Amino acid sequence: MRIVVFGLSITSSWGNGHATLWRALSRALIRRGHRVTFFERDVPYYAAARDFLEGLEPEVVLYDHWENARDRAARAVAASDAAIVTSFCPDGAAAADLILDARGPMRVFYDLDTPVTLAALEAGAWPDYLPAHSSQGALAGFDLVLSYTGGQALTQLRVQLGAARVMPLYGCVDPDAHRPVPPTPEYRADLSYLGTYAADRQPMLERLFVDPARQSPGRRFLIGGALYPADFPWSTNIFFVRHMPPPMHPAFFSSCRLTLNVTRRAMAAMGWCPSGRLFEAAACGAPILTDTWDGLDAFYTPGAEIFVARSAAESLAAIGLDDAELRRAARRARERTLDEHTADRRAREFEYALEGIAQPVATGS
Repeated sequence: MRIVVFGLSITSSWGNGHATLWRALSRALIRRGHRVTFFERDVPYYAAARDFLEGLEPEVVLYDHWENARDRAARAVAASDAAIVTSFCPDGAAAADLILDARGPMRVFYDLDTPVTLAALEAGAWPDYLPAHSSQGALAGFDLVLSYTGGQALTQLRVQLGAARVMPLYGCVDPDAHRPVPPTPEYRADLSYLGTYAADRQPMLERLFVDPARQSPGRRFLIGGALYPADFPWSTNIFFVRHMPPPMHPAFFSSCRLTLNVTRRAMAAMGWCPSGRLFEAAACGAPILTDTWDGLDAFYTPGAEIFVARSAAESLAAIGLDDAELRRAARRARERTLDEHTADRRAREFEYALEGIAQPVATGS
């Protein structure tokens, strides 16, 4: 198939998780014989932090303004078999209108931020990446709506936005890009955390990471990421690595005894929304500690493949586990990741979802 995507970014992972997912998924689709073209608005903050490497990659179209790209985008959509627009695409509404006016390709909306979308609607705000209101619902015109989040989110997309056919397409990992590597002394830590700063993650990060660090002055804690403010509550045993591009993630994860995952508040509240970091860390063979949310056990088994903490005391207990138990859980999580959560697996699920477009939607489904 010829697949056209209008998204947030694929060229830079700075401050966003979309790029890593699209790189992995695009490579998997290309390996399976498809052609992928990705339209991305060229903005200064991503241009200054490009970490997109050569290889088995999609065609990338960078543009400065939608008006200058619209004709090329229209030709690409008309020649495609599937046209996709994603949440947080800077020109999402305009791209959606272009896709919905097309008659040839399968028309797809992929919400990579479903809890954020639904929270905005609940607050009375209309996300600017959605098409305009309509009597049937903003997403009613799409042949397929994919959601990074499963569970109750799928029902809400139907009820609130009129999605006729909705399916989950969870995050994934490219095991060629994320795999165990020799540890790097710079990234050695008793507990590490990799993620962009987010205010809604901060209370849980302080509970599971900062407070344990203060209570364990003899242990080493490490944060990698972007956008951390000057008033972050650092302590002398918390070390920081600014912006970790994806090629450095395997070394980061392979160098720690235990790594922490913290889920955005809206995503944790809705559940069934595994962070891409979970799959990346597991594929790299890192023992994982995470906050908890509904549906977690559908992806990894707590206590056997992954460790769960709700408090600083539980975080400290996990840090105190012996190396053999940590390695055993990490090995099991990696095996499950390679079986169930790879980009190739998601590419097959995506193909299956598109195949289903030709089938009628059952009443009440």
